[in-house]
Amino acid sequence: MEFLHYPVMHKEVLENLTIDKDADSLLIDCTTGEGGHTKLFLDTYPRLKVIGLDRDKEIQKKAIERFRDYGDRFTPVNTWFNDYLEEADSEIADAILFDLGISIFHYEESERGFSFRKDERLDMRLDENQSLSAETVVNEYSEEALADCIYKFGEERYSRRIARTIVEKRKEAPIESSSELASIIASCVPREYRYGRIHPATRTFQALRIEVNKELDRISPALENALRVVKKGGRVAVITFHSLEDRIVKWYFKDRYEKYGDIKILTKKPIVPTDEECEENAPSRSAKLRVVEKI
Repeated sequence: MEFLHYPVMHKEVLENLTIDKDADSLLIDCTTGEGGHTKLFLDTYPRLKVIGLDRDKEIQKKAIERFRDYGDRFTPVNTWFNDYLEEADSEIADAILFDLGISIFHYEESERGFSFRKDERLDMRLDENQSLSAETVVNEYSEEALADCIYKFGEERYSRRIARTIVEKRKEAPIESSSELASIIASCVPREYRYGRIHPATRTFQALRIEVNKELDRISPALENALRVVKKGGRVAVITFHSLEDRIVKWYFKDRYEKYGDIKILTKKPIVPTDEECEENAPSRSAKLRVVEKI
């Protein structure tokens, strides 16, 4: 079965990332995925061109196929968004969008161990050419480093206990699958936590994914360059999905405004999905949208 990623807060993104309909313009979609947001913009703005960035070649193939009839209005680039923006010329884009969420493709189709509900190899790499994988982290990091990773990037209160159990188990044999790791985590946490509101492996899997792809390290440099690359009067919008991401974005924009005064913060409080959207698309519940304008 093939899944299609739902573009989170699509109405709110269109309303707040405004572009001149009567002018030739450029949007850089820094996290294109299957192209949900890109399609909304291409269909709304007939004179718009989109540069679509994504580090994952497999999901990018879906976007390329989806936009094959749009001709040169869509240009895919296989790269990390922070790398692309670092090299891009200044003031070339009318708008820049970041959707920092992981696509449903990665959980349901990639077969790379993103989901603790599946029995897949422990991988979690968006760039399959890099050496660091979730399997490497789980089997080679010291107990202390592993616990620190799970606590820092997963905000997991049982990080020490989980790391200690993982290290004990990997002495018997390498931990190679997502389902095996999920079982190990569930076995060592308190019963009330094991059967709580979320799966006990949720936070650890988030931490491993962030560590493998260095997700948080990319945000501030990318935002800095995004504000250089966007034109004066242009906007930068960022959708985050957990507090660690949102905190970085919030404080980067706040510090930038106070230090340089070259941006206008359009979202004093982040925009969140409607109740209706949360019911239709459960993963959107934790999403937050922040938008600034370069002045």
